[in-house]
This record gives sequence, C-alpha cells and structure tokens, in this order.
Amino acid sequence: MEFTEDAVYHFSEDPTITRFAPHVARTAQVNGAYVWAVTADRAHNYWFPRQCPRAMAWARPDSDPDDVAKIIGPGGGSRVHAVEFGWLESIRTVELYVYRFDPAGFHPVDETDEPPAVVTESEVVPLGPAEPVGDLFALHERAGIQLRVLPRLQDFWSAVITSTLGFSGIRLRNARS
Repeated sequence: MEFTEDAVYHFSEDPTITRFAPHVARTAQVNGAYVWAVTADRAHNYWFPRQCPRAMAWARPDSDPDDVAKIIGPGGGSRVHAVEFGWLESIRTVELYVYRFDPAGFHPVDETDEPPAVVTESEVVPLGPAEPVGDLFALHERAGIQLRVLPRLQDFWSAVITSTLGFSGIRLRNARS
C-alpha cells in the first residue's frame, strides 16, 4: 500500500462503508460534525487496530539531540511508535482497511503547525472500495518507524510530552494505568 498526496485517508476495520456522513466523534476535542481523514504524512499513525492505544514521537528540526537520544534512541530512524504488550496479537491479526478520498473539500481540523487530521462537513464517497492495509509490522519496518512494545505506555508518554519532540497519542484512555 502506498500513501500519496493526491488523496486523504480513513482507516477502518469495516470494508463495507460506501458513504461517510459527518458525525460528532465521541472522542473529539473539537466541536462540530465532520468526516475525519488524514494526509499521507499522518497515515502511519493509524496502522493499528482502532481501539489500540499508541504513543508516537518524532524528531523535529528544533528537537534537542538529548531528547532524540533519550526517547527515540539508537534503534534507527527519527520516529518511534509505542504500544503495550497486550495489543501485539491484535496488531498481528487485525484486518485493517483504508479508504481513499479526494482531498478537495477537506481542511485541517485545527490551525497548529502539525494538524493531526483533515475534516469536511460534507458527506463523501470513497474514490473506490476499501483496500486491505496488510501486515502492520511490515508497514512500520518499510517506513523506518521503530515499533516499541512496553508493559504500559504511561512512563513513555510522560517523557514524550515533556520533551522537544513532536508527539501524538491516540486512544490513550485504553492504556493500562
């Protein structure tokens, strides 16, 4: 699967969706009914089962080299995704699909330098049928992203959010406390 700039993407474990209608996401931190998608540069954040908690960190040009060494470490690459041991089997066996949408009509969900998603207030139809994403471990490997497995995410997340690295956390409420 190749992710390109000529589309935006929505990941799902349901390959049968034919139309996406705006809705208020249960976990949204913004007001409004939207169809949510991500650009190619954020697709890797969704190479997980939907409910899987994950903490992600990446080096930015202004990141302190000590933070990069401490959090990303010597494993290679400039990005690390962390999950809990309890999710390994689900990551291995999930049947994850991706929908492609025309990016016209989508806009960043917020005005930050690194918006986490793009949204539209209009109903959208995928550009084609859902495509299987494939082996999630292999995707991480091909992208040069470390996949770190931890007993619990909290200590890693605490270090990440107080660092100079870029970061994102998804479904952290599902993590062990």
